[in-house]
Amino acid sequence: MFGALDTATSGLIAQRIRMDTIAGNIANMHATQRLDGRPGPYQRRVALFASGDAERGRGAPGVHVSRIVEDPSPGPLIWDPNHPHAIQSGAQKGYVRMPNVELSTEMINAIEAARAYEANATVADAVKTVISSSLRLLA
Repeated sequence: MFGALDTATSGLIAQRIRMDTIAGNIANMHATQRLDGRPGPYQRRVALFASGDAERGRGAPGVHVSRIVEDPSPGPLIWDPNHPHAIQSGAQKGYVRMPNVELSTEMINAIEAARAYEANATVADAVKTVISSSLRLLA
């Protein structure tokens, strides 16, 4: 019985991390310089899920975020020769490489993560109701 509650809780945690990652992507969708000091625009991040609960071991039921990776696809080039991060030489001179974040994709992913979060919350609530009913029967 408590295993179902643990499984739903692991889903809640994983979806919250996914929503935080999506929020970070949206917040940095216009950043043309990386936060870590490396040259180039912000790279979209994606939370990768793996089965099992990280705290209880790989064979345990549930889900966890195994890692957060950067999407390697290039972002679009925008013509803006006065931008401080514009390319200074070569065939792409005057263009600025923008982040590979698309607002529509991020919003769809956010809606999906929010619905999955709600589903896990509903499961947790149902399990609590079943546990409560079982305790009343035993009393």
